[in-house]
Amino acid sequence: MKKSYYLSPLLMLLTVCMSFVQGGKKEKWISLFDGKSLDGWKVGENASSFKVENGTIVVNGDRAHLFYDGKVGEHNFKNFEFKAQVMTTPGSNSGMYFHTKYQEGGWPSKGYEVQVNNSHTDWRRTGSLYGIQDVKDVFVEDNVWYTEQIIVQGKHITIKINDKTVVDYIEPDEVGNKPGEGRKISSGTFALQGHDPKSKVFYKDIMVKPLAD
Repeated sequence: MKKSYYLSPLLMLLTVCMSFVQGGKKEKWISLFDGKSLDGWKVGENASSFKVENGTIVVNGDRAHLFYDGKVGEHNFKNFEFKAQVMTTPGSNSGMYFHTKYQEGGWPSKGYEVQVNNSHTDWRRTGSLYGIQDVKDVFVEDNVWYTEQIIVQGKHITIKINDKTVVDYIEPDEVGNKPGEGRKISSGTFALQGHDPKSKVFYKDIMVKPLAD
């Protein structure tokens, strides 16, 4: 009995270790921004709206969109966790797109937008799945860094602000059945939005963790 008593914890430990081995490689966070340049990113019109300063992407200028165009995932993501450190300034508006694709100008016609806005006149606040499931409450202040996270698994979209879930949305099966309808779950890249010359927003620590289908 005494021998069995000491053996049991060992067997439990071995079982746990085996489960990690059998589970395969654990997905890791991958950086999409080197903190020094816009290498791996592509912008069409109004490229001057984006620049890199002090390890951050500064978004300030006429309407423009900065698309991830790098080698990670061949810039095509389906299921993933995405997060970035964001800081808004008073009266500013921006956004983060996913399942989108590069276009030279205009507002992206493909993919969903996740709102970045704590005090702009647009009532849809930070964390909104723009025009789909909107957030009216303000969870973070201007001039303060916070984490905004997007998780997509199948048709399930979760948006978090500083680890607090603010959107939990499951796309209905009928969405996307109309020809040319771009606001739907598919696959694609990410983009950061420059909204207007009066808006100034900062991004850093932009990371992705691809998830299995």
